[in-house]
Amino acid sequence: MTRRASAPVLGEFELVVLLAVLGLGDDAYPVTIRNAIEARTGRQVSRPAVFITLERLEDKGLVSSRYGDPTPVRGGRAKRFFRATPSGVRAVQASLDAVSAMTEGLPLKTKLKHL
Repeated sequence: MTRRASAPVLGEFELVVLLAVLGLGDDAYPVTIRNAIEARTGRQVSRPAVFITLERLEDKGLVSSRYGDPTPVRGGRAKRFFRATPSGVRAVQASLDAVSAMTEGLPLKTKLKHL
């Protein structure tokens, strides 16, 4: 498989965050993203780590963000929602393709038994 220059392969945490964004759709903001990652991976994740990664992904053009309406529950502050861009979706696909290419033909079940 050939990697396209326009679709970067993501780092592991960037990929996990972007997959959570895709899975959450319109409800993707740092707290729900963190909760989705923890629920699906069992991995403890800090909200600042998620937020910093989201900002890095936005700088790369892989996600975009918008502010929702202020809510009394949040002391009048608005939530910042994130959405994957078309470039972000391509980056996820390129990353998944790279993992698939690297694992193709590996006898993982056999190898894992010996670890």
